Amino acid sequence: MAASMMAGSPRSPAIWRASVWLGSLVVALLLAGCAPERSVRVEPAEGVELVQPGGEREGVYRVASGDTLYGIAFKHGMDYRELAQLNHIAAPYTIYVGQQLQLGQQRARNTLPPSASNAAGQAHTTTAGAKPPHPTARSGGVVENVIREPAPGKPPATLPPKAPATAPVAQPGSKPATAQVVPPPAATPSVPAAGKPAATAALPADDAVRWRWPAAGKIVGTFASGDPTRQGINIAGAAGDAVEVAADGVVVYSGSGLIGYGELIIVKHSEGWLSAYGHNRKRLVAEGDAVRAGQRIAEMGRSGASRDMLHFEVRRRGKPIDPMTVLPKR
Repeated sequence: MAASMMAGSPRSPAIWRASVWLGSLVVALLLAGCAPERSVRVEPAEGVELVQPGGEREGVYRVASGDTLYGIAFKHGMDYRELAQLNHIAAPYTIYVGQQLQLGQQRARNTLPPSASNAAGQAHTTTAGAKPPHPTARSGGVVENVIREPAPGKPPATLPPKAPATAPVAQPGSKPATAQVVPPPAATPSVPAAGKPAATAALPADDAVRWRWPAAGKIVGTFASGDPTRQGINIAGAAGDAVEVAADGVVVYSGSGLIGYGELIIVKHSEGWLSAYGHNRKRLVAEGDAVRAGQRIAEMGRSGASRDMLHFEVRRRGKPIDPMTVLPKR
């Protein structure tokens, strides 16, 4: 028995080292399985653009049906000439549905919803073995690219090799096929957002504009600089009362596409002056109409408001000013 123990003793260190090595390997594998999820940075592939949530890139407005350059500039507090210059648009400022207009970084930050604060190319977290989300279609046909990671221990999936193309074999006695040339489809012309161009009547200089009151009612709301809900004055009245244009000009917007204004009319009086008439019950003029001071352009109402009234704004070079500073005293 002593001889047997002496014979087995030389192999004991080797067995011990093998056991230690095997145990270390098991511990390492267990630790790898408990490793925290990895952060993978999604980089846009060549020719692919990541967009902000909501479908609009920061600093860009996509033209919708019924939009005008003046209405878009009015909505974003811009001078229409600045917006036209940014986008290389010449008079009469025709824009097209789906066209993307540059607004500038600061104005884009003020108009984007809170959910659009994520920057393109931010780090996305993926868990090994987890099923990635389906790509989401974005406005303008842009699709968010997704990186799929293989599960631990599995090789990355590969596409099967493409079968080589084989040339067709001509049958004896058959006639050779003739290729048919198909002409390319005719290009579809872009559709203007607004069908009627603005009138090209000569407008006076800024200092030649003469103002008058657009309605005869009592003032029930005053202007407050910097308050986006008080960029003009509110004049009370009854449903159907006359709304008159405050100075000679051309109608550059007539619609209901600007949230908070209801049925709205915007009139251009000179290169620097615009006036706006909101909450109407009925609009009586269309875009492109030339109007004269005192002309009835709408019927008073409460569209987008809690009472019958006219919301009247005056803007100089795109910036709201207190209408009381230009209207005559009464």
